[in-house]
Amino acid sequence: MIYGIGIDIVKVERMKKWIQDKNMVQRFFNPAEMNSCGSIQASAEHYAARFAAKEAFGKAIGTGLAGFRLQDVFIKNDEFGKPELILQNEAAELLKKKCGNAKIHVSLSHEKEYAVAYLIIEKI
Repeated sequence: MIYGIGIDIVKVERMKKWIQDKNMVQRFFNPAEMNSCGSIQASAEHYAARFAAKEAFGKAIGTGLAGFRLQDVFIKNDEFGKPELILQNEAAELLKKKCGNAKIHVSLSHEKEYAVAYLIIEKI
């Protein structure tokens, strides 16, 4: 059963400004997300898609960005490159409280100016 669906779009240019400020990156992103960086454009696209996933999670869970820290919601790619949303601390507790056992499906995409994340929370 689907509990919630979330989608978000982020302008890559916004992330280009953020990644110039280490405090901004540390404020919004998990250390696991900060470990994979390339050129400024690649990094900005990388961060924009991941920030969109955080926003999409908030929409799907129904709280917006309240009730959890953004650093506790992050993307990890599996061995084949498929993105997986990982939850820690308050974010994991919030999901458990609202959904019990759940599976999260996430898809990320970016193209030059924009990055998008689509997320489904499935109760299992």
